[in-house]
Amino acid sequence: MAALFGSRVRRLRTAAGLTQAELGRMTHVVSTRITQIERSSGAKPSQELAQALDTALVADDLLVDLWPYVYREAFPDWVQAFMTLSARATAIRQYVAHVMPGLLQTERYARALLSVGRTLKSEEQLEERLLARMARQDRLRSTDRPELWVILDEAVLRRPVGGPEVMKDQLARLLATAEEPHITVQVLPFAHGEHDALGGSLTVLDLPDGTEAGYTEGAHYGQLIEDPEEVRRFAVTYDQLRAAALPPRMSLDMIRSAMEDNHHDANVPSRSDRRRLAQKQLQQSGGGRLRRGGGRIPRSRPRP
Repeated sequence: MAALFGSRVRRLRTAAGLTQAELGRMTHVVSTRITQIERSSGAKPSQELAQALDTALVADDLLVDLWPYVYREAFPDWVQAFMTLSARATAIRQYVAHVMPGLLQTERYARALLSVGRTLKSEEQLEERLLARMARQDRLRSTDRPELWVILDEAVLRRPVGGPEVMKDQLARLLATAEEPHITVQVLPFAHGEHDALGGSLTVLDLPDGTEAGYTEGAHYGQLIEDPEEVRRFAVTYDQLRAAALPPRMSLDMIRSAMEDNHHDANVPSRSDRRRLAQKQLQQSGGGRLRRGGGRIPRSRPRP
């Protein structure tokens, strides 16, 4: 799709009698960026650049319509079919076991997640995936936005992805998002113990034609389920998790508690900080320096 997008840009630019430098000036990018797009050799164009190119080349929304298919290529093959269906879904029901769902992630949280993984090949690819993930969230603000019901395993709240500050912002974003009328958030506490979806995440999509699709995902794989009987079993598992999770208001209280715990942990000095502080206190009190194991090494006495 990136190659198709690039060939259309080149054909429209040539028909308009524009050089790459001239088109670059019209869209506020350097000429080499136009070259990359036409050759599909660099980072995929942003939605804003696709719109600017469409306007400059009088493409009558051709490039704008192509762009969603281009940006989906920033994700692994096994997730693209799911993204196509989720973009049409009237309702999305998710249980996530390990990390915040992509539709609710902050940019810094998403960057921290996308920066690790064996499929990441370059900084450009990271930026492509980050842009694509953030763009998916536009659906939640659109006029045809779906109903979103998310069940978070408590582990999602406790794992400080990106560090304490990033996690604090992420939890604050989650609290704000959960107040939206079309979004419901529940937490499945550790105390619930084992369950049928332990170790993975699952999603059930309600589609406009009245059918459903299921999707299960692990760290390095995903599987789209469209067989009606299998999807029905997925839906039953989801309903069981929803029944076991805390009610929405109690879930928000747990999220606030996790945010406070995260802030407290951020203020706890590290081991090295504690050691330096103890060493300083010993020196001020006339004691010796610390042994590696924590004991005091007495000061040597001057020879008589």
